[in-house]
Amino acid sequence: MNRRNLLKTISSGIASVGVIPFMNAQKKNMILQSNKLKGNINHSVCAWCYKTPLEDLAKEAKKIGLVGIDLIGFEGWDILKKYNLTSTMCYGDLEGKSTRSLTNGWCDKKFHNELISNYLRHIKLVEDSGWTNLICFSGSRRGISDEQGLSNCVEGLNKIIPLAEKHGVVLHMELLNSKVDHKDYMCDNTNWGVKLCKRLNSNNFKLLYDIYHMQIMEGDVIRTISQNHKYIGHYHTAGVPGRNEIDETQELYYPAIMEGILETGFKGVVAQEFIPTKKDIYGALSEAIQICDV
Repeated sequence: MNRRNLLKTISSGIASVGVIPFMNAQKKNMILQSNKLKGNINHSVCAWCYKTPLEDLAKEAKKIGLVGIDLIGFEGWDILKKYNLTSTMCYGDLEGKSTRSLTNGWCDKKFHNELISNYLRHIKLVEDSGWTNLICFSGSRRGISDEQGLSNCVEGLNKIIPLAEKHGVVLHMELLNSKVDHKDYMCDNTNWGVKLCKRLNSNNFKLLYDIYHMQIMEGDVIRTISQNHKYIGHYHTAGVPGRNEIDETQELYYPAIMEGILETGFKGVVAQEFIPTKKDIYGALSEAIQICDV
């Protein structure tokens, strides 16, 4: 049985795996509620993919069984706490002091003073709020070599990592593709990211392995995860090509990828980061969670 036929068979066997593509919202919700998540993977979702109020997304996330929501700044943390959800990957943003720039990052020393000041502030803020994970970015190359970029990142990050270690905050640098979505981004391959982790040598610095981005840049996802899992603290998903639903319309087979992640002993969070194309956006999210709940 080929993969496409297998997925069609799975889709028709709703009770076995909970993938429910052809039901009205009420029936779908009833079945999803009866199919409790296995608990092997901590599931989350990235808020930016949904053009909807955070409170609405939080309500749906709680119904589906997610542990939290990714990429939420200080301004949204009270809403997450209201629904007993975790800020599974924090953005920093307070009084205009942002740590959210993908382009002005640690590989370029001209941004270090601002980054150090902002991250020292946000590390404490994350810890005070009871969270653990805080995202960071290499930024754009701007003609900087890989080696110089590594040295610059080490120099800058070493000035904030001691505080992260003190407060139990884990910094995660995201791997992004520079081929389609983020031209000139430096941390665009696992090898470079792992080199940075090794040089920093801290349990409070990890990689955010974005499966969508790394499929575009290098492929070989499961083996890469298996060989480098000790440096990976968090995962993002999306379909390739197009960054849409992770169903049979795209080239990645997420159940096998999730099994590969589990085999490494991973206890962190996997966050859905696809942009839904279906009218029922929360139904699409529910289906993705069921696909990944191995």
